[in-house]
Amino acid sequence: MCGHATLASAHVLWERGEHRRDEAIAFFTNSGVLTAINNDGWIRLDFPNETPVRVESPPAALVGALPAEPLFIGRNRFDYLVEIGSEQEVRRLTPDFRLLQEVDARGIIVTSRSAAEEVDFVSRSFFPALGVPEDPVTGSAHCCLGPYWADKLGKTTLVGYQASARGGIVRVMVAGERVQLEGKAVTVLKGDLAAEAAFGLQPI
Repeated sequence: MCGHATLASAHVLWERGEHRRDEAIAFFTNSGVLTAINNDGWIRLDFPNETPVRVESPPAALVGALPAEPLFIGRNRFDYLVEIGSEQEVRRLTPDFRLLQEVDARGIIVTSRSAAEEVDFVSRSFFPALGVPEDPVTGSAHCCLGPYWADKLGKTTLVGYQASARGGIVRVMVAGERVQLEGKAVTVLKGDLAAEAAFGLQPI
């Protein structure tokens, strides 16, 4: 399940005229059917809800790798979610990636309430076990963050900011067993792949 790739694919299909902009696109994936809708310039993706469950005895490597006092540690089928005290702590966090690699999970999401009124929560996502120390903006992480903060804040429509060096806004709507995410895509490069010449293939 990859939010960026799904969002980009929908953007290209609409931009190339393969689908009308008022037409939903369904992607058949290993995580089930994911749909994309053009919502006034924002691309709305529909994903499974990945609510975290509290972990009473978290791995020592996880606790030792994060120089911050956890308020909550939970886990879903992919990742650990760790809430810490403030947005400033999230932004300044310098994990021990050697220890994080020992954690048996796809990744570790660290989050807190936002200090800004227009944003509900901030986060950062680390995936050293996959060779990605920190991901800039992670759609699938918000399938966990959304339900967690919806329960804490008593609201189902939220705005998250992933506070990586690049950073990015994700709109989140929690609807039962599904989580809808909204982001934007911009075409920055177009090209042609000369597969026939490179691999001796016949053009279709």
